[in-house]
Amino acid sequence: MTAASTQHLGHDGEAEAFEHLRRHGLKLITKNWSCKRGELDLVMLDGDTVVFVEVRARRHSAWGGAVESVDGRKQQKLILAATSFLQQESRWAKHPCRFDVVAINTGTEQAGRLNWIRNAFEA
Repeated sequence: MTAASTQHLGHDGEAEAFEHLRRHGLKLITKNWSCKRGELDLVMLDGDTVVFVEVRARRHSAWGGAVESVDGRKQQKLILAATSFLQQESRWAKHPCRFDVVAINTGTEQAGRLNWIRNAFEA
């Protein structure tokens, strides 16, 4: 798979995840927020809770599925990026926070399977 097709898959996955979360009442704060420590795909508001959403889209599960790709190392990067976000966007710092994962499998064996995992891991 080329870098361009991987990027396209990621962009489409983020758009699908955003629409799914929006339909469930979450409101967008920002998307693709980045800093030296990493990137946050979606930052949304669920009631008064700030939700840091990692979107993972996978065509094949040969190297692990979308959910499995958010391993301990990736979780630590997300926690660091979220900490930076809260420091820079201080109006959100006093809100409760959580980390969600939206995993989308697009391969033929599981096409269209969107799995929204609330509170996927703790900071």
